[in-house]
Amino acid sequence: MLGTERLYTAEQTRALDRCAIEGHGVPGIRLMSRAARSVFTSLLEVWPDPERIQVLCGTGNNGGDGFLVADLAHKRGIPTVVFQLGDPAKIGGDALLARRQAVANGVDIQPFDAAALVSQGVIVDAMLGTGLGGEVRGVYREAIESINRTGATVVAVDIPSGLCSDTGRVLGVATRADMTVTFIGLKRGLFTLDAADLVGAVRFSDLAVPHEIYRQVDCNCSRLELEPLLERLPARPATAHKGMFGNVLIVGGDHGMAGAAAMAAEAALRCGSGLVRVATRPEHVGALVARTPEVMPRGVKSGQELTPLLDAADVLVAGPGLGQSPWSEQLLQAAAGSGKPMVLDADALNLLAAGRIIPERARDSWILTPHPGEAARLLDCTTAEVQADRFAAARALQQRYGGVAVLKGNGTIIAGETEMLLSDYGNPGMASGGMGDVLSGVIGSLLGQHLVPLEAAALGVCLHGAAADLAAEQGQRGLAATDLIAPMRTLLG
Repeated sequence: MLGTERLYTAEQTRALDRCAIEGHGVPGIRLMSRAARSVFTSLLEVWPDPERIQVLCGTGNNGGDGFLVADLAHKRGIPTVVFQLGDPAKIGGDALLARRQAVANGVDIQPFDAAALVSQGVIVDAMLGTGLGGEVRGVYREAIESINRTGATVVAVDIPSGLCSDTGRVLGVATRADMTVTFIGLKRGLFTLDAADLVGAVRFSDLAVPHEIYRQVDCNCSRLELEPLLERLPARPATAHKGMFGNVLIVGGDHGMAGAAAMAAEAALRCGSGLVRVATRPEHVGALVARTPEVMPRGVKSGQELTPLLDAADVLVAGPGLGQSPWSEQLLQAAAGSGKPMVLDADALNLLAAGRIIPERARDSWILTPHPGEAARLLDCTTAEVQADRFAAARALQQRYGGVAVLKGNGTIIAGETEMLLSDYGNPGMASGGMGDVLSGVIGSLLGQHLVPLEAAALGVCLHGAAADLAAEQGQRGLAATDLIAPMRTLLG
């Protein structure tokens, strides 16, 4: 797998638990004790002298972890109170053992009372965990809203209550944590969609389970890191020449949208392409030359005029500023008919979704880079449905259209034929026009430098996001798409 950390669903994590407990004889209460120790240790490392600790416990195993966190805090002499949510009579198994231990050691356990919750010290959220199936209701909703109103420091046990561990979607309401300590397996939902505003710093503990259990549970999703991906980019020999690093053709720039094609072209050039050409409206040629003289623009009036440029190209990037005019359709039809490896973005995706251009809708050699709205059009559903389960949407895109699907957004998901990858590089400063145009040029450049489509997409997405993080060190507001180009060169080395 290209990713370095596996990301698990709730069911897969429960399977890991079962393998440890049933297959390797690790008692569940021992895992619960290790989880509590991990939470308490992490808490003290960041907040070493808390004025008090308030632990909110549900009736499941997440609550069991919380009882043992409270027990550790009480033994340390920290003023500690547990607020119990749900009927204590429903607590069973290891969670019941944990509660009895806390009671026996003198931990103060009270029924939840929103008025008793204070802002001092640290609140530990051990209410709902990964087993939540529907929207948060009743006393749990009241508790989450109360926690968020206090403005207190919050540590979430395994996952913030109300955040779906499979999708990163808020199930009605969710706790806003400053730190989340998660166990056994990293949950997919911690790194995409709504999670960035809720999880805080994520810490992971495998609870010292036997490593064999990770080979016993299938997992095809992983989290990407930039450095290992950079190592996949071939080193340049001393005898290098421009013909070795890809002839990339950008197809786009309809009336009023020359900037999109210009940004994609400059990004491709600065990420190492040997040659970059642009097929665009004739009236845009002068502007492109003035901005980046190394780029070779050609004015084309029809798809037929595009043919010589297609013949010379190794890789196509279709869509930046392409528009949806008859001119746009002709150019995309000619590009698709060339059979060349291709990155599709923006209006190329909208034309594809409309079914007006490409008869065979599934290809191995292209990379689709939709944002959620474009993905919804490609899948004939709503944007809300795409965002409700971004992993499922990315998989559906790949299965319908082949190649590689890159579902952009907070926690970009990259779906290949057999694996899914997640990149959580990037920041809110990227919410500005042109970011997708730059990304398409980056991926096209890497594809022309002999990376396979999944590698080019993975490295391109991580490089793009990591460059934005570097650029944002000067501030997120006002971050422009072209601000990423210089940091990308630095990262590529």
